Amino acid sequence: MRVSIILSDDLEDDLDALSKRLRLKRSDIVRMALDKFIKEFKASERTKPYVKVANIIGSVSSGIPDLGGIHRKYLVNKIKTRISSLSRSR
Repeated sequence: MRVSIILSDDLEDDLDALSKRLRLKRSDIVRMALDKFIKEFKASERTKPYVKVANIIGSVSSGIPDLGGIHRKYLVNKIKTRISSLSRSR
């Protein structure tokens, strides 16, 4: 199968330079890049959302022990406080 693409001048220059440096055809480099992109995309689709954020879970603390249980109450109070302070500053 043949595919035609239009490259920006900068991308074409980079591809030409890489082709000369690696002594590969431009089409080989494009094929390799596309293959890598598709494999990484497929792998990321199979990754569950939890796995993507597992390394940051528990790394931040609000200092409020029951925030998860009554988060709405804290949020409403925060909004009310913010609105009150804005109306006083006018």
